[in-house]
Parts: sequence; structure tokens; C-alpha cells
Amino acid sequence: MTDDIPETDAARHAAKMARKKAARDRIMATKTEERGLVIVHTGKGKGKSSAAFGMIFRCIAHGMPCAVVQFIKGAMPTGERSLIEAHFADLCTVRAMGEGFTWETQDRARDIAAAEAAWEVAKGFIRDPARRMVLLDEINVALRYGYLDLDAVLAFLAAERPPTTHVVLTGRNADPRLVEAADLVTEMELVKHPFRSGVKAQPGVEF
Repeated sequence: MTDDIPETDAARHAAKMARKKAARDRIMATKTEERGLVIVHTGKGKGKSSAAFGMIFRCIAHGMPCAVVQFIKGAMPTGERSLIEAHFADLCTVRAMGEGFTWETQDRARDIAAAEAAWEVAKGFIRDPARRMVLLDEINVALRYGYLDLDAVLAFLAAERPPTTHVVLTGRNADPRLVEAADLVTEMELVKHPFRSGVKAQPGVEF
């Protein structure tokens, strides 16, 4: 009697999974559209840029040309940028055009000029239909501080982004209008962070 129980459980599990697969297949059959997406990574939690770079590396793995414009990060080297420039520069261009956080520069005019220059470079990358993904790293920070005009950014993405180009915008405090305009939005929630316990940013984890 007891020998029949595992077999019965296995049969129930198989039947349940078969029903689930059939339902999933029906849903997937309705998903036929393929187009470029506006993707936003925001929130107070860690991992916004890391997840975005993960998509950039996926593009590279698929042989898809892409580009990264970093709006806040500048002179300090990062692992992602070093890896791309050393091994994948033929597929991905990285432009680190920030000068650090606003409390480091302490010069609003300089911050605005840097953000505007980065946006001009980003627009050139986005306009190029050969580039399948463009990452605008920490642009949400520039938008939040008013270094860039959000309406102009949204209008450009709506009017000039090629139909198959993905644009990823990262950074805390994404504006509600950007969230509304985006196709895919992920909010990283902060649960626990070692910085609060006195642990500094470390290579391989933060950069």
C-alpha cells in the first residue's frame, strides 16, 4: 500500500504540470509582437545598474551592437567598463561622461553641462538603428536634479527611437511620467545593505 503512494503523488504532479504547461502554452501563443522597449530600473535597492549591464552582456552574447552612456560615473574605473573595452569594444561602446555625484562636484552648472553632453552622445547612439540596446546609466539622477529636461527626453524617445531599439534608464527616483511611458519598470527594494554597518563599496560587488 505504501509503495503506491509515491507513484500516485508522481502521477498527480505530472497531471498538474501538464495542465500548467497547456495553460502557459496558450498564453505564450498570444505573445507575437517583437519591438524595442523603454526599460526603467529604479528604487533605493542595490542592483539597478548591475541588472542593466546584465542585459548589455546578453546583447553582446547575441552579437547585437549596443552602447552605454554613464551620466554620473566618470573617471573611476568599473569592472563592467573594463571588461567591455578590453574584449567587446567591437560590439559595445561605453562612454563614461559623468563627473561624480553632485556633492562631489559642488558645481551645478558643471553638472548640467556634463549631463547635457552625455545626453547628446546618447541621442546619437539611440538614433543609430544598428544599436539594439542603449543603456543610460544613472540618467534618472540627472533628471531628478533637473540637469536634463524630462519632457525633452520623453519626446525624443517617443519620436526618434528606432522601432527595434531598447533603451534602459537606471537610477533612483524615476519620475512618475517616465514610469508611465516605459514598457518595463523594475523597482529595486532595499532590505539590507552593508554600508549601514560600516562596509565600504568593494570591487566585484559595487564596481
